[in-house]
Amino acid sequence: MTIARPKAAPRPLPAALAFALCCVAALPLEGALAQESRLPDIGSSAGTVLSPARQAEYGSMVLAQLRHEGYILDDPLLDGWLRDVGQRLVSSSDRPQQSFTFFMLRDRQINAFATLGGYIGMNAGLVLAADREDEVAGVLAHEISHVTQQHVLRGAERAQRDSLPILLATLGAIIAAQQAGGNSTGDATSAAVMTGLGLLQQRQIDYTRDNEAEADRVGIRTLSNGGFDPEAMAEFFETLQSVVRMNQGDERARVPGYLQTHPVTLTRISEARERAAKLEKNVSPNGSIGIASNPLLPAGLRIQTQGPRGRGATGDFGWARERLRVLSANTPAQAIREYQQMRARKPLDDAQRYGLAYAHLRAGDEAAALQELAPVQAAHPDSLWLQISLGETEAKAGRTAEADKRFETLLARMPTHRALALSYAQVLAERNTKTSGARAVAVLRPLLVNGANDALFQQTYARANEIAGDDVRAGEAWAEAAYLGGRPEQALVQLNNLKKRGNLDYYARSRIEARIAAITPTVLELRRQGVRDEEATGRWRLGIRSR
Repeated sequence: MTIARPKAAPRPLPAALAFALCCVAALPLEGALAQESRLPDIGSSAGTVLSPARQAEYGSMVLAQLRHEGYILDDPLLDGWLRDVGQRLVSSSDRPQQSFTFFMLRDRQINAFATLGGYIGMNAGLVLAADREDEVAGVLAHEISHVTQQHVLRGAERAQRDSLPILLATLGAIIAAQQAGGNSTGDATSAAVMTGLGLLQQRQIDYTRDNEAEADRVGIRTLSNGGFDPEAMAEFFETLQSVVRMNQGDERARVPGYLQTHPVTLTRISEARERAAKLEKNVSPNGSIGIASNPLLPAGLRIQTQGPRGRGATGDFGWARERLRVLSANTPAQAIREYQQMRARKPLDDAQRYGLAYAHLRAGDEAAALQELAPVQAAHPDSLWLQISLGETEAKAGRTAEADKRFETLLARMPTHRALALSYAQVLAERNTKTSGARAVAVLRPLLVNGANDALFQQTYARANEIAGDDVRAGEAWAEAAYLGGRPEQALVQLNNLKKRGNLDYYARSRIEARIAAITPTVLELRRQGVRDEEATGRWRLGIRSR
């Protein structure tokens, strides 16, 4: 369950970003084009100009600003599913110690991207276009490989050497790409902006043919080691090609955003299939790789891979895709019409019926939601997705005792499950009583240890404390929510106001002063990069003065 508030559409492309893109369009082409014919720089200084800490800082800033612009889809169940698939791949990658953050964007354009610090974003449209979870995992494995092979870092350091503001360039490329197509972002941006975008993406990311080939090769191996089908990457490439063929008559939607930075050719598909076939041939059912072809090693010697083969998908892909279908629709009514059209063609499967039920719930029709959801839940009694949605529907329908019993029973078994705790806390907060607020705070308390960088947790925790009557804790959490939502200057204002309160004890004052000291450098770095808070300053935003 998401926080009850109207869904804000992504903001129009800011004038500052359009200006930055057009400025980049005027830069010389020679350096960018020369990269195409160059092999990866084995002697690169990658990692020396931008330290791992600075990379993570930039990545978190990008995520926060995208959240501020309204692109991020914060949903506890979807967050958990994407993180589980992503981390499973990371643990099977060449650099399992690398920190990664996976997040979902609500746009239905087919796109995904990786940026500094291991921050990987995926559009809802990409998941909706996939036939199975392995295909989504294939894209994630490819993006993970762009990070582990330092393609993203090298591009950022080239941008830094070119004196381009890295954060502004990254945000400009991502936001303009989101607005270049898809059914939820309106008209395409101007030709000048798109020309600037193409060059900016090339200079910022610079995925050459060699980069792409390496990311495919490493990604397919990671996919296999993670227990997914290595053929899935080639399958999704074919899906992208079919999308292009279907959109031949539509200039605006001809090329999915993902293909603008990850071109797909028949040769690339063929090579991906060959790599997958070799992996399948050399991997036994227990997950070991045969290396008998090496004459220097004993015959029959096998090496165990990092992940067991045959582990398969999580089993939650169907629920995740349909929940995304609802949350990425412009309105719940639009999602309902989409399901009605699907039902007119053929009967809905259980996952689609779950999606329709969730659409009815978001539209405020609890009776219709229960009618669709009850038989599906009976057929899948162990699905937490269905249990949570049923509890939310019961609460909305006024069946409070049933909802509480359901949530409390689940919580007794899984007290630290993020999606479960957040969903129940939001149900309790909607009652708006001091008792329900106190219970929501108690439900959320086990998540405090890992909630520092969790925007949805901070919002929910703030509201729970507010209802429970703890205005200091609520104020701290609202400030954290503002910071994680791309409003660090606003967070500083809130914390400084909170610091003036006379009812602070020693520990609260120490916490607040520590956060002020920690957030201030971020505000200064954002200003240096050209990103300013228009509401906090009244005049500036993304480096261009308002007129």
